[in-house]
Amino acid sequence: MGVDDLFDKSASAPKPLADRMRPTTLADFVGQEAVVGKGKPLVTLLEGGRRPPSMILWGPPGTGKTTLGRIVAESCKLPFVQLSAVTSGIKEVKEAVELAKRNRSAQGTPTLLFIDEIHRFNRAQQDAFLPHVEDGLLILIGSTTENPSFEVNAALLSRCSVYTLRALSNGEVRGLLDRAVERGFASRPEFDEGVLDWIADLSGGDARQALNLLETAVTASTGRVTLELARNVAQRRPRLYDKSGEEHYNVASAFIKSMRGSDPDAAIYWMARMVENGEDPLFIARRMVIFASEDVGNADPRGIMVAVAAMQAVHFIGMPEGFYPLSQACLYLATAPKSNAAGLAYMAAKADVDGTRSDPVPLHLRNATTKLMEEMGYNKGYQYAHDEAVTHAHLPENLAGRRYYEPKESGHEAAIRKWIEERRKKK
Repeated sequence: MGVDDLFDKSASAPKPLADRMRPTTLADFVGQEAVVGKGKPLVTLLEGGRRPPSMILWGPPGTGKTTLGRIVAESCKLPFVQLSAVTSGIKEVKEAVELAKRNRSAQGTPTLLFIDEIHRFNRAQQDAFLPHVEDGLLILIGSTTENPSFEVNAALLSRCSVYTLRALSNGEVRGLLDRAVERGFASRPEFDEGVLDWIADLSGGDARQALNLLETAVTASTGRVTLELARNVAQRRPRLYDKSGEEHYNVASAFIKSMRGSDPDAAIYWMARMVENGEDPLFIARRMVIFASEDVGNADPRGIMVAVAAMQAVHFIGMPEGFYPLSQACLYLATAPKSNAAGLAYMAAKADVDGTRSDPVPLHLRNATTKLMEEMGYNKGYQYAHDEAVTHAHLPENLAGRRYYEPKESGHEAAIRKWIEERRKKK
């Protein structure tokens, strides 16, 4: 069974432009030089006629994962089966395994099984492939837009090579559009200047998105494709964002690190990316509350007040107006002086809690609530700080002199540092 046998050609409707323009050889494959460039391991395998390893193709939509899987299958001339994790279940997996067994009995070869969006298979479904990959019955090629470290079983992942595909550049997408204009239509369509560049930029490196928009614009036109028509067809720039996927965490990380780096412009951009893609505004607010203590701390004690107030405000007024308090808090925290001393103090104290014996509380720090406790020396020698200067220790004896909190020389915390240093000198 060849690649062509796996895809239904019986339908009378023409294939979409993106499918018609799909490359069938590495020579026509655009981009991904890090994976399919001259001399790369995968290319060397295919050119040498050797069987490829099981692999995971990881990258954003429209970067050539499925196309590359088909090219690999055609190059190695192995029986090929394609499943989509969106529409397939254990039943289809078992059928694919049975077909692979028949192929091996008849031809003595493994079967190349391509799983589109393999991250959508649960752990049990992924486990079903493991023994058959292990014994060579299947060569598995899985495509995923999600980080395989999180979405593919560790045992299965350890038996696969991982190839990372990147979003295409505007120039690469423009090249694909030019090729489609020349070869993809019965008659060559005409475009106003700048239309193809605009489509390439709008696609965000997604070749399928660009070709779909091109086809829709050509179909909707009555002559030349104008920029206005293309904009009307597109309506809105497609955005790569998944509130439950890796991109969610990537953007949130960029947001936090931009505030930490005191870059208000980057911080507000990443926050807007989250808001405009439908992120829960309270998730954003919670991250800022954490940030206010973790990264601003006592360098500006008002930071936590601003963050908490923003969280309460966005909860109270909701969206879309909730972006106002979110924006205010984001910009305040990004431009505030920074200190992580509070968190470092806790972690240092925690290390002593975990790593030293739990000595009893010194007697002078204990309340003498009964006559017996008073006779035992509870509260004896305690110095009431409002009446006299305190000279006694407050830590257990084995931790005497230990310092956990080291204020930074930033913002309000610089004054705290000076006060602590003066107090230590007096003691």
